[in-house]
Amino acid sequence: MNRRLIGFLMIGIVLSCLCLLLVYQVPAVKDRADVRLRELQARIKYALNPPEKVVFVPSSQHTGEAALASPQPTGTPFPSPTPEPTQTGTPAPTEPPTLTPTITPTPSPVPPAVTLSGVVHEYQQWNNCGPANLAMALSFWGWKGDQRDTAAYMKPNPRDKNVMPWEMVDFVEQKTTFKAVQRVAGDLETLKRFIAAGFPVIVEKGFEGPKFDGWMGHYEVVTAYDDAKSEFRVQDSYLGPNQPYPYEDLLHNWRAFNYQYIVIYPPERQAEVVSILGAQADPNVNYQLALQKAQDETQILSGRDLYFAWYNVGSSLMNMKDYAAAATAYDAAFANYPNIPEKERPWRMLWYQTGPYFAYYYSQRYQDVIDLATSTLDASNEPILEESYYWRGRARLALGDTQGAIDDFKASIKYHPRFQPSLEQLQLLGVTP
Repeated sequence: MNRRLIGFLMIGIVLSCLCLLLVYQVPAVKDRADVRLRELQARIKYALNPPEKVVFVPSSQHTGEAALASPQPTGTPFPSPTPEPTQTGTPAPTEPPTLTPTITPTPSPVPPAVTLSGVVHEYQQWNNCGPANLAMALSFWGWKGDQRDTAAYMKPNPRDKNVMPWEMVDFVEQKTTFKAVQRVAGDLETLKRFIAAGFPVIVEKGFEGPKFDGWMGHYEVVTAYDDAKSEFRVQDSYLGPNQPYPYEDLLHNWRAFNYQYIVIYPPERQAEVVSILGAQADPNVNYQLALQKAQDETQILSGRDLYFAWYNVGSSLMNMKDYAAAATAYDAAFANYPNIPEKERPWRMLWYQTGPYFAYYYSQRYQDVIDLATSTLDASNEPILEESYYWRGRARLALGDTQGAIDDFKASIKYHPRFQPSLEQLQLLGVTP
């Protein structure tokens, strides 16, 4: 091969690389390429270290007596919405707001079918289920924005694994003119009543698909129901718009998140929301109903569903701040976990629901907090879980490992720069982030 031909080939290769680089800069192409690359990285990590084989075994030992003998920083016990840097004052509380219940007549039957139009569908970007669904739900009310706007506030690091429901509510309350209410213990009747009244509903549920490994959490916007078909219609940021969803399938997958839902509404329509919620406008009543529902399900379910039911018992007790009882319920959930077939194990659970950290920490079971957080971080293809670092830091601090705690708090804000609980802990320790 002569030198001239070799030169042409080299120029061609360089030009091809430049063209690919230019094409990669197109946002849509870059997003899709990044997704494929991260999916490949995850598959390699999970193939080498199967996360479904990891089994957390609680020690059930109260290790806090020695730590309590010496003073330690205290701070925000619950991850709370973070103010913008220009704001001052105490962050907003995370407990769902109490909407004063009113005495209303017995509700009339809802229509047999209702469809709400006006939601602008969006396909989610990588790990952007929460921001995409929040943007879709807001679009129904005329909000002008998309998942890039919601993600910039709720997950400044695009690699963040999850957005919590309280973060979604906080975005609505802080960045829009609308209001939002989040509750658990949802049921078919509640969903239909909200939709019939003109309110789309965001639900959080379990999700499994053929193109990724195992169970994960997923938000959807419910916009229609049809009793004749026994199905809802949902706007799904992964599967597409107007997806049919049978009633029973939704209930089955909804269980994994304690039947949690979010409703966005204009302030002037709050009375309607309160009327639909009834007594559950009071979050304590809502938690009591969720607890009873989960306890009932522990008596009739098995396998993975039994794990979810016990987890829901723990979460409801945790919300009621009965931490010792919550810890016992979570112990029951984890004791059932090895009985679940490996391919069905919800090993991503702590990405979405961090109740065991609260329960074990406030029951002084600090080593369980550390072990659970470490196993959760190790099982992830990218350990980008600010809540797990935060709670491991709190537990390490309680056991006297100040430097380990500082390292965890710093890791937490590395992955979520505005994560207020970790920032507060560093401030209490006199450490600059």
